[in-house]
Amino acid sequence: MDAAASFFTTLLKLAEKELTVNSRTYTNPIRPGFHPDPSIVRVGEDYYMVNSTFQFFPAIVISHSRDLVHWEYIGHAITESDYIQLSDLPDSYGIWAPDIAYHEGTFYIMATLRLHGSGRRNILMHSDRPEGPYSKPVTINEEGLDPSLFIDDDGSRYMVFGGGGAKLLKLKDDMSGAEGETVFLWPGTGKASPEGPHILKKDGYYYIILAEGGTEYGHCVTTARSRYLTGPYESCPDNPVHTQTDPAAAIQRAGHGKLVQTQHGEWWMVHLAGRPVAGNYCTLGRETCLEPVRWTADGWFEVNEGRGPSVTQRAPQLEETVYSYPALDDFDETALPLHWQFARNPDEAKWSLTERPGCVRLWTGEADIDTIEARNVLVRREQHHRYSASMKLEFRPERDGEEAGLVCYYDTRCFVKLCVAQDSGLKLKLIERRASVTRELQSAAIGQTEAKAIYLQVRVDRDVRSFYYSGDNENWVLAGRIGDAVFLSDEGTMEKKAFTGTMVGFYAVSGGSGRSIPADIDWFHYVPEPPAAGE
Repeated sequence: MDAAASFFTTLLKLAEKELTVNSRTYTNPIRPGFHPDPSIVRVGEDYYMVNSTFQFFPAIVISHSRDLVHWEYIGHAITESDYIQLSDLPDSYGIWAPDIAYHEGTFYIMATLRLHGSGRRNILMHSDRPEGPYSKPVTINEEGLDPSLFIDDDGSRYMVFGGGGAKLLKLKDDMSGAEGETVFLWPGTGKASPEGPHILKKDGYYYIILAEGGTEYGHCVTTARSRYLTGPYESCPDNPVHTQTDPAAAIQRAGHGKLVQTQHGEWWMVHLAGRPVAGNYCTLGRETCLEPVRWTADGWFEVNEGRGPSVTQRAPQLEETVYSYPALDDFDETALPLHWQFARNPDEAKWSLTERPGCVRLWTGEADIDTIEARNVLVRREQHHRYSASMKLEFRPERDGEEAGLVCYYDTRCFVKLCVAQDSGLKLKLIERRASVTRELQSAAIGQTEAKAIYLQVRVDRDVRSFYYSGDNENWVLAGRIGDAVFLSDEGTMEKKAFTGTMVGFYAVSGGSGRSIPADIDWFHYVPEPPAAGE
């Protein structure tokens, strides 16, 4: 092949590659399941995102992407229980609305630690690696919520935070605390709960990007701008710049966004949203979506051409990089896979990956999982409206009250558990807790041989959940079915503070027996099912 032919062959390959990149599409959400309050930062060709984790531990999940569509878990910002105590906090308290930023070789993560009553702390931690480990959090202040970091062109550092609008607090150069007084920047457009502010500087303007309308239906993103950091700010004439106005659309509750620019100059916004089933029940919680952003001639930005959240969208002009984690967790490693979390800080003496290698061993705890005192609820996010999850359990309860098994867990107020239990004999039980009311749905006697190694399974089809058990992992027996399981959702708790999403996993409790006995989980298998026609 001569030089000219080689040159044109190379051009053709580059053109084909560019055509492939430009013609790719993606489907929202990009981070399905319980991934609310996204914050994003680009460092070179890499993108990093953090999401709220509330009462779950380790705290503040960190993800990485190369193409803005496919993501992998890389760590958590808080992995030491001594750094944060979630143990006595109510459901949906704990870590709210984290923000990730990068400056001169250092990653910074801020968040609100929501405490009892109206108590709160805005905290800051840092690391020279995106995955951590991060420093012990320092408290910046104890008012407002949803802090984010803004560093101006002269290197001045500020915390932007919400609570009645966007507020500004100057930070010390070493980021160890605040100095000066809080400056109120912009109240928002008048909608409820103006919070989650970020500041972006572009072309001589400071832009405030704000979440308004609460986290329910009617949530939205608004913006304002000023030539000066401290204002005054003018509201965008097209506010809200992003929201869902179609009550029948598949994606609802769109808001709480942050912008990012790719290395090729494109602008995008990540934001939270929810996908309801059976009416207005978001069983998967609030998820992370991605939308294109265009800057207009008059200096404002437009999200998805003002059309609201998209289900399918043209992908960013970035080379596709796909990540995956195994559907089967066999627990053969010395650490839990990053997609597993405890409900609150675990009792480290009550679980182990080494006492029986190849298994997660949970020791039964005194507190049942309907209380915040439970320390051994171990779960992972549900990420699909249709999926099945199964597990192998070895457990030998001998005293009444002792039980262990599979759980679909929203929080202490809403869950369903399929468990092996001792109750005047060995039994398999299906128990639901619906808006803080507990009912035993099914109970059947089983033999000691079945209990020695039993397989438990849930099959989820949107709002229907079917539970099965097996002695050989091949022949499954229906234990019970719940046809209206939408109570596993924010809306289903029937209470205002409910911000998480349904998780699936396992637990072990002593039920007042006074004993601590082991439950060994050999493996856990999560298998998504394809969406039904029209979904």
